[in-house]
Amino acid sequence: MEAVNFSNISQIAIFKSSNIVFSNAILPAILIVLNGKINRIHHYQNETHAEQILNNYNNETVYDFGSSVIMPGVIDTHVHVNEPGRTDWEGYETATRAAAAGGVTTIVDMPLNSIPPTTTLENLKVKVKATRGKTSVDVGFWGGVIPGNQKHLKDLVHAGVVGFKCFMCPSGVDEFPYVNETDITLALQELHSLNSLLAFHAEMETEEAGSKPSGNTSLYSTFLNTRPPSMEVKALQVATTHCKTYNTRCHIVHLSAAEGLEIIKHAKNNGVNLTVETCHHYLNIAAEDVPNGATQYKCTPPIRQKSNQNKLWTALKNGDLDMVVSDHSPCTENLKTPGNFMTAWGGIASMQFDLSLMWTGARQRNFSLIEVSKLLSANPAKVVGFDKFKGTIKEGMDADFVIWNPEEKFTVQRSNIYHKNKLTPYEGRTLYGLVIATVVRGQFVYNKGNFSHEPKGQLLLNKQFLEQIK
Repeated sequence: MEAVNFSNISQIAIFKSSNIVFSNAILPAILIVLNGKINRIHHYQNETHAEQILNNYNNETVYDFGSSVIMPGVIDTHVHVNEPGRTDWEGYETATRAAAAGGVTTIVDMPLNSIPPTTTLENLKVKVKATRGKTSVDVGFWGGVIPGNQKHLKDLVHAGVVGFKCFMCPSGVDEFPYVNETDITLALQELHSLNSLLAFHAEMETEEAGSKPSGNTSLYSTFLNTRPPSMEVKALQVATTHCKTYNTRCHIVHLSAAEGLEIIKHAKNNGVNLTVETCHHYLNIAAEDVPNGATQYKCTPPIRQKSNQNKLWTALKNGDLDMVVSDHSPCTENLKTPGNFMTAWGGIASMQFDLSLMWTGARQRNFSLIEVSKLLSANPAKVVGFDKFKGTIKEGMDADFVIWNPEEKFTVQRSNIYHKNKLTPYEGRTLYGLVIATVVRGQFVYNKGNFSHEPKGQLLLNKQFLEQIK
């Protein structure tokens, strides 16, 4: 394989592998990339046939990856970058480098944990300015729905946000308050007219969840008992009812409780325009395995029991759940208050390992690479409206690729973590699926431990809006 030159490559680049993951098949192919787009796809029968094809491109750079898998780049639509305001937790430079190292070619930044939150057009401008010169991969943005900001939604849609997120219980940060049912109905009416999307953190407080925690706060079970499945069930009932009433596209983020699956199936079968995601930690970690005091495992909704986890995998296989994301939400280590689950910040750092985490669990359950690609790339792209140019390998699409070896294992260690804060429940865990290289719009952003000298990522927002804030 020819060494990658990280300087600006020619307008044409050629990628070859005997294992390229398309929407419905894994085939040997040669991808001709022109100006960042897949211009032509040549399928070949054998190496002699491949040489004949390549003879037509004698003077162009060919990256031959042999039998390594070339797959659409991972699209992680649930990432908390936190810049500006809480950049000591995470920032665009570190987050997008971690993404690149893990085969993630596009992230979508959540509207909260940064200061200011993305709840007005002016706040979005502040966030965009903070990204300049820092993005190794492409970045999209969610807006936020909070009480009283309905009048700002139209401007944010026109600026190019992919949709809006709201909380149905306290978010954990004061600047992003949760909404009541009146706020939800007002937002849904506005978003219906704008053909936009409302995403729900689907937990609502219940009598069962309202009791004070009892027991040893160093035990995970003490925290888990404060976030019962009934919180998610109640929120799902409210969200799906309102979404059907107002016929607005809705999305459920980070579903954790399998008790909600029947509500989801019923809603989808009855015409609710609903999509649902789950997260790698719910699929790869079980409550029974969380050590005492190990607050790096805390998140909301919480990681639940092994029996619950198995039902989530089945729902992915059946298509009841649409996609898998990280909900990458790191913080400084002191905020994790080791030993006390009740005071620790709730969030898990993991985005760099999206692909490897998914594959480690999926390969044990007879998921194909085609299914994995759909859950990590094609479906997320569709949910946020990027599917016309990202998420699949076909002519005319962005040349966003992850090149990787599904059979090679590695161990997660702090020395190979590129997130700003290294604390993660996956430290010390051995995963299948080693990322070799990551390509964004035809340009290498990562290759065997090395990054592009210049950030290659773009902001996926309305071009006119971006021009206004230059």
